Amino acid sequence: MDRLLDRELWLALLADAQIWVEAEILTLAALWELGAIVTTLLLARVVAIPFRKWLEAKLENSRHDAKLSVVWRTFLTLITPIIWVILLWIAVAAADQLELRDKLMSVVVSLVNAWIVIRLITQFVREEVWARFIAVVVWVIAALNILGFLRPALDLLDGIALKVGQVRVTALGVIEGLFYLVLLLWLANIAANLLERRINKLPNLTPSMQVLFSKLLKILLVIFAVFVAINSVGIDLTALAVFGGALGVGIGFGLQKIVSNFISGIILLMDRSIKPGDTIGVAGTYGWIQSLGARYVSVVTRDGIEHLIPNEELIVTRVENWSFSGKRVRLKIPVGVSYGTDVHQAIALCIEATEGLDRIVSDPKPVCLLKGFGDSSVDMEIRFWISDPQGGVSNIKSAVLLRVWDLFHENGIEIPFPQRDLHLRSVSPDAKAVLDGPGKDDADA
Repeated sequence: MDRLLDRELWLALLADAQIWVEAEILTLAALWELGAIVTTLLLARVVAIPFRKWLEAKLENSRHDAKLSVVWRTFLTLITPIIWVILLWIAVAAADQLELRDKLMSVVVSLVNAWIVIRLITQFVREEVWARFIAVVVWVIAALNILGFLRPALDLLDGIALKVGQVRVTALGVIEGLFYLVLLLWLANIAANLLERRINKLPNLTPSMQVLFSKLLKILLVIFAVFVAINSVGIDLTALAVFGGALGVGIGFGLQKIVSNFISGIILLMDRSIKPGDTIGVAGTYGWIQSLGARYVSVVTRDGIEHLIPNEELIVTRVENWSFSGKRVRLKIPVGVSYGTDVHQAIALCIEATEGLDRIVSDPKPVCLLKGFGDSSVDMEIRFWISDPQGGVSNIKSAVLLRVWDLFHENGIEIPFPQRDLHLRSVSPDAKAVLDGPGKDDADA
């Protein structure tokens, strides 16, 4: 404590700081570096103006797409720092060629690089724990670079190695492989999403082929990212041939259902038996297809419930596709009238009940057929076509039946209900007394 209050100690530290400032900061070389840093910053702001306008237009056009909006908004905030760090790299390279000092510029480059990486991490890594971990790693790397300890640290990690056969796996190689894997998977995901939007805009491709090409493209990009990451570790890919074959057999047995659903999904996309937007019925589920996945098909019912049906089930079971070759569907509604009804008038009223409803198409025209003579009614059937089964079936049937009800009542047509006649062959005395009402003797009296 006494040493901290020692005036001579503080004076010595102040003198050392003054000497360092005069030797490192108040020099022509340091002033040249400061001038280069400020100049590159101002130049970066000017160069970024057209890029910012282009990114703002892209952001405005992608308001409906949340993921794409995040990408354009992130690059909009980073365009000036990115251009600045590129100009600083050029300045550092020029200083090396001219044998000028670039210590201060190198420090600024490290700090700006770290800030850009952390900014990207906070935008695209939603898990807070992982974002903080990666941010700490980036700042540690930047600090080691500034202090000149980065190269010794890399040499130390490279010295920690494990030799398996002819392959030498180092700690540095594993870290680099994981870094490349995460980075390439992220880039592959972004590239796949962008290409998927391009593919979905091609008018010559059916929705099924669009989904197929998008899925295959994403799989190829992910496989490429994994192979590049493995190769960056120093592992020869040919050495994985035997291991890959054994792994494939294990996957075939252990993940049989998953592989079956995946292959079934590819078959569904290739034969185009179902596609997004189709209205289907399968295993008691009726709805329209929202999306086709690698493992399942998303079917949304009229109740708003989303059913995830495995692809294999759509291959091995019977599927009703109401919009496979066309979206028109014929609906049938049974109607009964009493035997005293003018059947011709009832048929005309049933056809009139279908008129004026927007969802019922006029060609083919609605018809009403006499189907038979039932026990208590004359049985008829109304038949009409609709072109939007995804809008529901029960609701349009209900609308037609409600109009039939109103027209029948307006015209005095009776809708019968089952009636039964009871014939009593023998009755007990007590039951007969009840059926006869008040006592017969009382009536006679």
